[in-house]
Amino acid sequence: MDPRFLPHNTHLKDPSKFWESDPQLSYLQSQSYIYYSPLLKEFPTDIPGIYTLGGGRQIGKSTLLKQWMAKLLVDGIDPHSIAFFSGELIEDYHTLLRFLQNQIEGKLGLNFIIIDEVTDITGWDKAIKFAADAGILRSTILLLTGSDLRFIQEARMRFPGRRGKASRVNFHLYPLSFKEWIELEQLVPSTMGVLDHPTPQVIEQLTQAFQRYLLHGGYLTAINDLAQEKRVLKSTLDTYADWIRGDMLKRGKQEHYLREILSGVMKHYNSQISWNNLSQSLSIDHPATVADYAALLEAMDALIILQALREDHLSAAPKKAKKLIFSDPFIYHSVQAWLKPCKDPFAEQMVPAIEDPIQSSKIVEACVASHFRRFYPTYYIKAEGEIDIAYIDKEKFWPVEVKWTNQVRPSDLKQLAKYPHAKLITKTSQPGWIDRLRTEPIVLALLRLEDDAIDGSHER
Repeated sequence: MDPRFLPHNTHLKDPSKFWESDPQLSYLQSQSYIYYSPLLKEFPTDIPGIYTLGGGRQIGKSTLLKQWMAKLLVDGIDPHSIAFFSGELIEDYHTLLRFLQNQIEGKLGLNFIIIDEVTDITGWDKAIKFAADAGILRSTILLLTGSDLRFIQEARMRFPGRRGKASRVNFHLYPLSFKEWIELEQLVPSTMGVLDHPTPQVIEQLTQAFQRYLLHGGYLTAINDLAQEKRVLKSTLDTYADWIRGDMLKRGKQEHYLREILSGVMKHYNSQISWNNLSQSLSIDHPATVADYAALLEAMDALIILQALREDHLSAAPKKAKKLIFSDPFIYHSVQAWLKPCKDPFAEQMVPAIEDPIQSSKIVEACVASHFRRFYPTYYIKAEGEIDIAYIDKEKFWPVEVKWTNQVRPSDLKQLAKYPHAKLITKTSQPGWIDRLRTEPIVLALLRLEDDAIDGSHER
């Protein structure tokens, strides 16, 4: 193996000390919280093929892959059949193909090869296609990762019939959901017990926890900051903002345009806006440029472009205004800290944002929408009145209104009341009724969301 890759392949020297010698795994052991993603149980172990793992930078993809390597070693896989290659160290597809051939040549049994951030390699898909067509990957599980989610679509288009026989070949790593963080922190003994018997005291405890989640989101570095330092460090916020800027610059975008567009997103956060209207408040001449930057931010898993729902077709209404939100509360805070630098962003920006009724309501609505979007096609409803979320399941749409206020007036629910299967989730501490609409605490709705998506349930 090329010596440049040895720091990420210390299992070749001594598999028993992989957790201590690997840079990601050794750092992980110093943290308050160590997370094991459910994807570890879903990654392939015996079916050769070309697999993809997508997700934004700083989300923990590399650490997850190292945990998978450690699991393979425990399962008895030959250490020399496992290899981790970092895409940033591979110049082009010729070099990539050579590394693949050298790694596979002469080995018996199944090979496990990881190419991390494969999109950093010029023409990467040419090497993978050639290797697949030449039979080089016949006995290989090849896992490709990227922070630009468009590479997953490229893999679908460029490798048809070459990806293997597994039922699932594409994986997506998200920030921790609220439920995943609650379970990681072991705030309650069993979330299922909470859902079956939600007492006001437990719901209040969960609500306080949710307010902490609104600070660090699902990003483990920020979660561990708050656990160890009682604050999210400025350096953590800076790292994420630097990633957004760096990746945009690598793609030929202008930093001053990025700053303007993100400022526009913050100004109109979670509000209806068109590309035309947004561009009019910027120095950018063409709405198409704004749309292009936003699409790239969405591909980087940083931004969500929430489209209005066309109810009769259960699809997006592209001519209607959009709502722009970040995919996690931590991204919101990181962007805010970059746009408006200050000495202590945690105390001067983050905490005040969560304590401000108007600002926190927007962050909460965006957070809930991003959770639904993990499992369902998700939109909002633009009609006589607006409805925050409309997700599609079982060939129908389900309207959801989010109210992060202590009081909800029936007059605010006129549009929602028009739908017989509407959902109203609120800040209240107990389920109840408002003007014939059943209400549910937001924290319970988020805890139930993942289970409902798995078992297909909507009514509780």
